[in-house]
Amino acid sequence: MLLLTGCASVINDVTHPIKVETKTESGDLVAGAACVLSNERASLAIKSGDIANVRRSNTDLKIECKHPTNSNATATATSRVNGGMFGNILLGGGIGAIIDHNRGTAYTYPTWVQLIFGKALVFDRRDEKDGQPTPPTPVAVAVK
Repeated sequence: MLLLTGCASVINDVTHPIKVETKTESGDLVAGAACVLSNERASLAIKSGDIANVRRSNTDLKIECKHPTNSNATATATSRVNGGMFGNILLGGGIGAIIDHNRGTAYTYPTWVQLIFGKALVFDRRDEKDGQPTPPTPVAVAVK
């Protein structure tokens, strides 16, 4: 049975913890905003300042936070392949790679994001540093 299980499925759960915080444009933390995190597998509601266990997926995670005295804060958390998938590829586990892809266990989101009210941000796990919030990725603006 173990041979039929993907490497990432053994290493990773189908959920992934992500801490969601909200800040004002001046940088003050605002706890308790109503946030919804969703991808094609699941949607869940939390309060900013909490940690959510989101369903892993190869699609990006959409985050929207609302607060009565601030403009909405939105973000996209980019899904990235994790080390378990590379283990499948290196060890010749084509079936395991398919299983991990289908279950979502081969993918990981940033573990700590700070949304800013009035802004739409993108957070990419590749920019993550241990023990620090993931910095937002600069978004290219179309020139007219």
